[in-house]
Amino acid sequence: MQENFNQIQKEFDKDISQVSSLNDIEQIRIKYLSRNGIISNLFDKLREIPKENKREFGKSVNELRDYITNIYEIKKKEILSKSSQESSKIDLTLPANQIKIGSKHILTQTLEEIKEIFKSLGFSVFEGPELESDYYNFEALNFPDDHPARDMQDTFFISKKFLLRTHTSPVQIRVMEKNKPPVRAIMPGRVYRNEAINARSYCTFQQVEGLYVDKDVNFSELKGTLVSFAKQFYGNDLKYRFRPSFFPFTEPSAEMDITCFLCKGKGCKVCKNSGWLEILGCGMVDPNVFKYVNYDPEEYLGYAFGMGIERIALLKYGINDIRIFFENDIRFLRQF
Repeated sequence: MQENFNQIQKEFDKDISQVSSLNDIEQIRIKYLSRNGIISNLFDKLREIPKENKREFGKSVNELRDYITNIYEIKKKEILSKSSQESSKIDLTLPANQIKIGSKHILTQTLEEIKEIFKSLGFSVFEGPELESDYYNFEALNFPDDHPARDMQDTFFISKKFLLRTHTSPVQIRVMEKNKPPVRAIMPGRVYRNEAINARSYCTFQQVEGLYVDKDVNFSELKGTLVSFAKQFYGNDLKYRFRPSFFPFTEPSAEMDITCFLCKGKGCKVCKNSGWLEILGCGMVDPNVFKYVNYDPEEYLGYAFGMGIERIALLKYGINDIRIFFENDIRFLRQF
């Protein structure tokens, strides 16, 4: 019987000496230490052994099991250590992994470019709260009480007196309240409008408002400033036009168009077959607005303008759907 145990031990010693991988060591465990392994089978035979030999047989099986288990654990640690060392080695001949560096969102890039252009033209940058009062968002900007923008279906009202601002023009009022003329400023920020979401409009977007107030300010200055901006942003070969329009806080008012980026002025669905696309609204500050900020309309004149960052980016980069700016599709963002 003892010779049988010696034979199993010799066989184990031979098997363990040939182990060189984790797979090999697993096969050793299965063969000797698993539920159906050699050691387990020896314990199963214990009930067949005569009563007087059970103690000696059990002792021999336990000694063999302890021997095999100890050698197995030592060998397993050795294999694991070796495997870990090999995996931690660095092959300096391999090409380096390309590190993907994040970038600013295309709208952030567009806004920063717009700000830099206007700062070079002498404008300062101011910001204001997104939660505004009815006074700053409408009343002080010469909106009549029955203006459609005051309706619930067009504006996100928080209460009767407070709302999510529909434009950044309220910051113009705040700037004029705190500063005496001359004032030359731009006011970037996010705005909110209760509009249906489609390829051309979204319920939230970013704007940049501009304001210049001083003595002897005229509409020609306004046009010159906006043309200078547009040519720096879109290129010197830009074609543009100004159309009469209406805004409650400017008089006279106009909208500035540039040639459609898709059809090059020939007419398409995006430009509604006109060949032109609007980029901003502008005009001379209405004298009624000056009364709210204690500016003398007989002494001071001013002009104001406003543009949507998303629309500006759409035109510059030839994008035909505003919704893609808000989807965070990495395939789109990586292009910029």
